[in-house]
Amino acid sequence: MTREYLKKAALTPKSDASETHKTVQGILDDIEAGGDAKALEYAAKFDRYEGSVLLTAEEIEAACAQVPEKLKADIRFSHDNVRRFAELQKSTMQNVETEICPGFVTGQKVIPVDAAGCYVPGGRYSHIASAIMTVTTAKVAGCKHITACSPPRPGVGVAPAIVYAAHICGADKIMAMGGVQGVAAMTFGLFGLPKANILVGPGNQFVAEAKRILFGRVGIDMIAGPTDSLILADSTADAHIVATDLVSQAEHGYNSPVWLVTDDRALAEEVMRLVPGLIDDLPEVNRENAAAAWRDYAEVILCKDREDMAACSDEYAPEHLTVQAEDLNWWLEQLTCYGSLFLGEETTVSYGDKAAGTNHVLPTSRAASYTGGLSVHKYMKIVTWQRATREGSKPVAEATARIARLEGMEGHARAADVRLAKYFPDETFDLTANG
Repeated sequence: MTREYLKKAALTPKSDASETHKTVQGILDDIEAGGDAKALEYAAKFDRYEGSVLLTAEEIEAACAQVPEKLKADIRFSHDNVRRFAELQKSTMQNVETEICPGFVTGQKVIPVDAAGCYVPGGRYSHIASAIMTVTTAKVAGCKHITACSPPRPGVGVAPAIVYAAHICGADKIMAMGGVQGVAAMTFGLFGLPKANILVGPGNQFVAEAKRILFGRVGIDMIAGPTDSLILADSTADAHIVATDLVSQAEHGYNSPVWLVTDDRALAEEVMRLVPGLIDDLPEVNRENAAAAWRDYAEVILCKDREDMAACSDEYAPEHLTVQAEDLNWWLEQLTCYGSLFLGEETTVSYGDKAAGTNHVLPTSRAASYTGGLSVHKYMKIVTWQRATREGSKPVAEATARIARLEGMEGHARAADVRLAKYFPDETFDLTANG
């Protein structure tokens, strides 16, 4: 049996890349040339906000006071989970050294970047969790300065819950500025901020394009497209839970793909029957997003067996991958391409998005075939070093001189020659390329 599409996507998630690039490049050029004043000009135009750009301690305190105690407790719970998982990740990175040959020692050192810029979406939805995910990991990594940047709302400013989350997670500065102008301000070091060494966090297509353009002069976590999710389900899965999970991710946006891959036709048909009603029951904005995403981008794929299901999933390389099937350990061993994996009905993408501890800034658009998501590691530089005795350098110098000459790089060869001549004046070495 070949794979059968019970529902096929009418569209693929993409934007007008050329037009977006042109717009974003123009804004970046303007702000780099015009500095603070030009960034404020764009903020007034796009954010329609003219309050403080960098929140003062008093403004942070006032915003935090607006957050209900129950929500504060939930944010602290999520922060603690993310922090502890990030600390576990950091423990896997160590300074090491080894004696490559007698007298010649090489090593690795792990160094955090100095300044991190964390973008926290605040437009359609207030992404409290994105503040937790980005700022906490930067803090655990050991970054010396962390800026949290989030779009302000006209007459209101940054959502108080985002301010509270960024503050308790360790942001040194909280900036009320959105979109390309916010990304530019962190990159160029405007408003007295240090220039960011790395930009992290999700955003719309303009934020993603700004990060794409700036990559190279600044590091980035990844270039993110619309969020996507895939569910692998067999006959043991609960169709209502599968359908609910699909809808929960479709509400992200009109172009957020969700996919169901199964080997059970009855389950697939029941999920397809349930989804429209679950979408209709959502609040208006969520309903409109989910309905468009399901109509235009969702797919339901029927496979012959679980091996084919796993292969199909790896081809899609989803950002979020859920398994609601028997023998979870088999799936854990078999699957190789995903941003984050959710094994069993007892967990869900929503847990990872908000409070479970694993990071929700993840690779989209099949980038999971070559990279993972945001982690402490993204803020760390793994650098190398070497040290040698004169005797220890001898065999390395000989090999270096001969390899360099074979490549035609005489200058490299002579850097080895002079050391051999100085350290071992009474010895003769064959440093020719052939022989």
